[in-house]
Amino acid sequence: MKMTNIQNTVAAVESMWEEKLIEARKKFADLKSISSVPDVHIFLRAYDRLSAAIEQVSAPASLFSNVHPDAAVRSCAEKFEQAAQELASEISLDVALYKIFAACSTTELSPLENRLYQKIMRDYKRSGVNKDDATRAEIQQLRAELVELGQIFERNIREDVRSVLLRPEQLAGLPQDFIDLHQPNADGFVTVTTDYPDLRPFLMYADDAAARKELFIKFNTRAYPTNESVLRALIEKRHALATLLGYASWADYVTEDKMIQTSAAVQNFIDRVDEIARPKGVHDYAVLLAEKQSADATAHLVEEWEKSYWEERVKRRMFNADSLALRPYFEYTRVRDGLLAVSAELFGIEFEKNEAATWHASVEVYDVLRDEKNIGRIYLDMHPRDFKYKHAAQFTLQSGIAGEQLPEGVLVCNFSDPTSGVPALMDHDQVTTFFHEFGHLLHHILGGAQEFIYFSGVATEWDFVEAPSQFFEEWSLDPKTLQRFAHHVETNEPVPTELIERARAADEFGKGLFARRQMAFAALSLNCYRKSPEEFDVHELAIATHNQYAPFLHMPETHHECSFGHLDGYSAIYYTYMWSLVIAKDLLSAFTEGEMLNTEISKRYAKTILERGGTQNAADLVANFLGRPYSFDAFRTWLTR
Repeated sequence: MKMTNIQNTVAAVESMWEEKLIEARKKFADLKSISSVPDVHIFLRAYDRLSAAIEQVSAPASLFSNVHPDAAVRSCAEKFEQAAQELASEISLDVALYKIFAACSTTELSPLENRLYQKIMRDYKRSGVNKDDATRAEIQQLRAELVELGQIFERNIREDVRSVLLRPEQLAGLPQDFIDLHQPNADGFVTVTTDYPDLRPFLMYADDAAARKELFIKFNTRAYPTNESVLRALIEKRHALATLLGYASWADYVTEDKMIQTSAAVQNFIDRVDEIARPKGVHDYAVLLAEKQSADATAHLVEEWEKSYWEERVKRRMFNADSLALRPYFEYTRVRDGLLAVSAELFGIEFEKNEAATWHASVEVYDVLRDEKNIGRIYLDMHPRDFKYKHAAQFTLQSGIAGEQLPEGVLVCNFSDPTSGVPALMDHDQVTTFFHEFGHLLHHILGGAQEFIYFSGVATEWDFVEAPSQFFEEWSLDPKTLQRFAHHVETNEPVPTELIERARAADEFGKGLFARRQMAFAALSLNCYRKSPEEFDVHELAIATHNQYAPFLHMPETHHECSFGHLDGYSAIYYTYMWSLVIAKDLLSAFTEGEMLNTEISKRYAKTILERGGTQNAADLVANFLGRPYSFDAFRTWLTR
C-alpha cells in the first residue's frame, strides 16, 4: 500500500506537489464532466479519492511549514498549502458537482455510504454552494485570505523566540541538569529562552522572582505587536465569511457541526464549568497566597507568573511531593521506549524502527504492525530547534484508506534533547503531555483503515477529538504503568510507588485554578468570534475575559492573545478541550482502580472507539463502549473532590 515519499529540497517538493495538484485537478474535472446521473456508489468513492488526492499536498505542506529546518522549503510549503486549500474551496463551491450529487438516488446506499452522502450534502450547503456567482466568488476569496492570514499568524509565533540574560546565581532552585545545559557565555551571562524546555522549569523552580516575572512577560508578548493586525484581520474576515453564509457570527457557523451544536450552548458550558470550579479555585488561590505569605508576610496577592512556583512549594509542604525528586525517573529515551511498549501491550500492536528519510536528523520513524502486518507509520519530531512549531501536536502526513494507503502521523513536541550530553530529564506533567499527544497518534493510526478517507483516523466531531488523547493521559498517572519504564537515570531503580502516590495526591491540588484558566481561554476564543468585530477591541476583550474567568488578574504588560495559536486553528472552539475532558473522565469509569493495564478493556476501547474513526457519531461511539450515554457526573466528581 502507498506510503509517503519524504523529499527535502525545494525543487523536489515543488515538483512532487505540483504533480499531485495536477492529478487532483484532473480528478475534479473528470467528476464534474459527467453528463448523466452516475452510479452513486462509484461517484461517492471517486469524490472521496479526490479529497485524498488533495490531502497528498495539504497534509505534508502543513507539516513542513511548521517543522522543516529550511526556510525555503517552509515558504514553498505555505504556498502549496494555500493552493491545496483553494482547490478544496473551489470544489466545495462548484455548482455543477453539487447538482450531480443532488440528482443521485440514495435508495440503494449502504449505511456507511449514506452517512458519507449526507455529510457531503451538509458540507456543500454549509460551504455556500447555493449562493449566487458573485457571493461564491467572495466566499472563495475570503477563504484564500484566511489560509494566508493563519499561516502568517502561526509563523509570527513560531519565529519569535525571546530570551532573558541572567547571572549564573539567578538559576538557584533549578535542577542540576538545567544548570548544566545553561553555561555562562564569554560575558558571564546565561541565556534562558521562551521555548518550553527553558520556560517550564524556570517558572516552576527558579527562586529569583524578578527573573521569573521577566521571562513570563517575554513569553506572553511573543508575536506582539506583529500579530495584533493579523488577529484582527482573522476575526473580521471570519465574521464576513459567516455572514455571507447566512450565520450571525463565525462562532454560530463553526459550532453547528460539532457535538455542542450552538455558540449559546458553548457559553452555557463555559459558565457551568466555571460555576463548579469557582469555589475550588478560590480555595486553591487562598492556599497559594498563604504559602507566599509564609515567606513574605506583606504579600497580599499571587500573580499569574508566580503560580507554578508557589504551587510547587504547596505540593512539597502539603503532600510531601517534589517534582524534582521525580525528574531522574523520567529520562526522555526511557519514557519514549516505555510509552511505545505500553501502547503495544494495550492495543495488540508492535512498533518497528524504520530508517526512512525524514526532514531532520533527530526525527525517528516507526512502522506500526499488528499480527506482523504493517498498519501505519509514525514519526517522532520531539526536540526544539529554531523555526520549529513551539507547542505539542499531532500532524497528519497521510490518512489511511483500507487496501489503498496506510495512515501516517507525526508527533511534534519540544522536550529536552537526549543528545545534548546532559540527561534529558522530564517533569511528570511533560510525561503526561507525551501520553496525551501520543493518544492522538494512536487514534490516527488505529482508526486509519476506513473505506472512505472522510471517516479515517481522527475524523469524529471536533469537540470529541481531544477525548481519546485526554483519556490516554490516565496511563501516565498509573503507578503500575509508570513502574514499567520510570527507572532512575543513575541507579536504574523503578520509581517507588509511594513517590507516585504522593505526586498523584498533589495533582489533586490546583484543579480549580486549572479549570478556571481553561474557561478564560475558552471564553476568549468564543467571544472573539461570537461578537461583531466592530463591537470590541481584541486586547481589551482579552483583559476583560481574563479577569472574569481566570483566577489571577491580567498582567498589563502582556498580550497573550497575539501568541494564542488556537485563535487561528480552533478559532471559536477552544472549549473542546474541557468538553472532551468531561467525556474522558467518564471513559475512565470503565476501568477498575489500579487496573489500567487490563488489556481486555483497552482492546475493547480501541475496537469500539479508536478503530471506528468517524464512521459513527462520537456520542454513539462512547455509548457503545460504556454501554450507556456519556455523563457529566464523573467530571463533576473529579473537579470537586
